[in-house]
Amino acid sequence: MPVISHKELETHLQDRGDDPFFPVYLIYGEDLLTKGAFDALLNALLPASERSINYEPLDGTHENIHEVIGRAHTFSLLPGTKVIALRDSKIFYAKQDKDQLLDNAKKAFEDDNVKKAAGHLLSLMGIFNLTFEDIDKTGRKKSLGTPNASGTDDEWLDEIIAYCRQHGLAVSGARDDCRVLQQAVEKGFPKNNHLVITTDTVDKRRGLFKTLSSKGMVVDCSVPKGARRADQIAQESVLVEKMNSILADSGKTMDQATYLALYEMTGFDLRTFCNNLEKLISWVGDRVEITIKDVGSVLQRTKRDPIYELTNALADRRADSALFFLDSILSSGIHPLQVLSALVNQVRKLLLAKGFVKSPQGKDWQSTCPYNYFQNKIVPAIIEYDCKLMDRLDKWQTMLNADAISQTTGSPKKSKKTKRKATTDLLIAKNPKNPYPIYLLLKKLDGFSQDKLISAVEVLAEADKKLKTSSQSPKLVLEKAILSFCKM
Repeated sequence: MPVISHKELETHLQDRGDDPFFPVYLIYGEDLLTKGAFDALLNALLPASERSINYEPLDGTHENIHEVIGRAHTFSLLPGTKVIALRDSKIFYAKQDKDQLLDNAKKAFEDDNVKKAAGHLLSLMGIFNLTFEDIDKTGRKKSLGTPNASGTDDEWLDEIIAYCRQHGLAVSGARDDCRVLQQAVEKGFPKNNHLVITTDTVDKRRGLFKTLSSKGMVVDCSVPKGARRADQIAQESVLVEKMNSILADSGKTMDQATYLALYEMTGFDLRTFCNNLEKLISWVGDRVEITIKDVGSVLQRTKRDPIYELTNALADRRADSALFFLDSILSSGIHPLQVLSALVNQVRKLLLAKGFVKSPQGKDWQSTCPYNYFQNKIVPAIIEYDCKLMDRLDKWQTMLNADAISQTTGSPKKSKKTKRKATTDLLIAKNPKNPYPIYLLLKKLDGFSQDKLISAVEVLAEADKKLKTSSQSPKLVLEKAILSFCKM
């Protein structure tokens, strides 16, 4: 089967008819396009209802080709199609990818994922046929091009090596893996067993690639990265394709001038382009057409108030958007602790709002409430809730003052000072004259339990500890906290 593009995959799946699926598929290239192609293929191969037993996803970070082949040769417990998916495989990595693998290993280590870091390092060692002795402090400058023992920049390597030795992790030769997998594909798998491999890079010169393209199907999701006119045309074609798909799904429209305005602000960065388009869709609400004015308003607002965009994305549990805004914020020079404080404040507000909807005053709130109903019915209930909270705080403050006087004088004494309202940041309606932000906050509560929000507080507390006491990358610490929250 010749190599096909991601654009041709949908047509192929629709026109396949009674033709059997191929025993093996290779999908490679740009991350979002690869994911889309994989999802489309998996849906065609195996309905979601059958995946609990007959679907076996494997992480390419710790790939063991012998395990992959073993699973591909094992019959399913239930009759029908079986899919083994090897995601993010590194089997095609070559010597020219050394720096990328080293960067991946270091990033994983800084993210407290030593196991993943070890996987990247072992893959690199396999490519270069290196042993642990080859990459010790005395030899790594020659073998890897990193600083020698006199420096401290490579201490993370020592810890990864120690981890590998402690857990008995061995170096597997990447080229041998290619050969082993190639032989397995040539021999074939049991009927109805299918192997799907995704990766970001391939080497078309290798026998494995040629075998995969002859015995199975290869889906090319790559996009040229150059600045030639032909490359730019290919890049714009991908952007327009994704834009039209997203717009069609959302029922929105955008003219050519608006697209060009968006493209000029993002360039060819597919993930950023799609994130910004999703923001525009949310911005226009029920309005069908997205205009140039919308593009300017949304992206300019992001530039003026990026922390607002970050916390809003966090409350919506949109991980991709949250990470996008985080990168922008940190690049602008805002201190990581300031960012963490904003995240904590957002979770605190969600907890306060959750407390209200679980109270007697919040019994009438529903996420489907129109805004007029919210203004007339819910806002007075929120004010009542806040007033009762203030009364409790006043009583506690009075008791604390009385205890303090009693410990000092030996007898309780009434304060002659006028009772002062306790100051607090626990009020929901600090500005009841502008209740719309409260309305938006309440609508974000669906899917959040009180336990999940308390767990989020614990995640952010751990991030605070790491930012203040560890040498980890602040960006990675915050990214990990955001991803943990969004997965709750």
